[in-house]
Amino acid sequence: MSLDLSKIAAAVSRMAESSKAGLEERRQHLSTALEVMADESRTSEELKEKIESSKTSWLLAGLTDGLAGCYPAPPLPPEFTVLASDGSHIDVDRHQSVRCYLINIGSAALRYGDAPQATLESHPRLYSSEEDFVIAEPRAGGREQIIEGSLLGIKRNVAEVGHLTELAVALPPNYPALALVDGTLIMWGLTSQGYPDFVVEALLAQGFLKDLDRMLALSTQRPLALASYISFPRSTDVVNSIRVAICPHQPVNCDRFCREVPNGKRECDSVAGLRDRDLFAALLEPGQRSSLFKSSSKIVERYGKHQVYFCYVKVDDEIARLEMPEWTATDERFLNLAHSLVLDQCRRGNGYPAALSEAHEQAVITGADRQQFARLVEMAMAEAKLPLSSSAKSQSKRTRWV
Repeated sequence: MSLDLSKIAAAVSRMAESSKAGLEERRQHLSTALEVMADESRTSEELKEKIESSKTSWLLAGLTDGLAGCYPAPPLPPEFTVLASDGSHIDVDRHQSVRCYLINIGSAALRYGDAPQATLESHPRLYSSEEDFVIAEPRAGGREQIIEGSLLGIKRNVAEVGHLTELAVALPPNYPALALVDGTLIMWGLTSQGYPDFVVEALLAQGFLKDLDRMLALSTQRPLALASYISFPRSTDVVNSIRVAICPHQPVNCDRFCREVPNGKRECDSVAGLRDRDLFAALLEPGQRSSLFKSSSKIVERYGKHQVYFCYVKVDDEIARLEMPEWTATDERFLNLAHSLVLDQCRRGNGYPAALSEAHEQAVITGADRQQFARLVEMAMAEAKLPLSSSAKSQSKRTRWV
């Protein structure tokens, strides 16, 4: 039976009215936040020290050059290349007797200048051996973590960066290039799921960070910047730092001073409900980027020389978040390269980086693709005269009873 939307239509209308009622309060909160950002009575260094000494449950944006900086787009180089990778996967189907999964990495290498060129590829890989299904603790007789679900998604993200690195290796020397990833550089999933340390070590230190090491080495030989692009971000890191600026306590300690204070009654609630994109939609002109900020995520502490920095860029009517490793963000050449090429890509891609769009098209696995993959597996098993069984639930889904 299909979804009966008539049964929730009234609830949807009430939701819309509730959102409308909160608009004026949000405008007031935005005005307060912008005033704090423009306040010159406290130096950036003073606010930086207050943020670093604070104890909050929020993720804070570390300052590098203040809160309210606005930087115009640098000029484009005459010739450049933009690399991008994206991925999708087919997870293990526990209702089938054959255990396997598939990761498909799509890539785009777009060259601009006197000899323009585009290389678009997809790289599907099947995983079916026993070692493909687990991450094992190195010591003998150690624990094992099954690779499926969210962990498979993390493995796919690592593979995306690995393939992007291979594309960068093939670049000609002395040719400016930007390597782009869709989404965040911060491996949130490795902390939110509570994986054991040997899993984090395998995917982060031995996978993701090794590829960033290779990318860093390449950047010393040629102009190469690395960035990730987040469209319509929901982050609140900068808003949370404004909360710290507003807080009357020094040092800031939420548990100590505000544990018993109800929400809405704290001084910092004067900017509650805002997202970073609200701030920079009001602050930036089209093409400008914000100040540079540093992520305070716990997992990033393990990144070493690849600490994650971020800024916001106004692309037409949208605010995008750019995340970069330290070696891109703190080198003015690479930061300017990332800023200018991302804007150019968005203009070529109707508001979204063209290279990422092309990589996504190469990576996407449709519903029809998934069905054909399942049939291909069944045919291969049948030709090999191997038994192929499935659960009653799987068989039921293939049969129309009414």
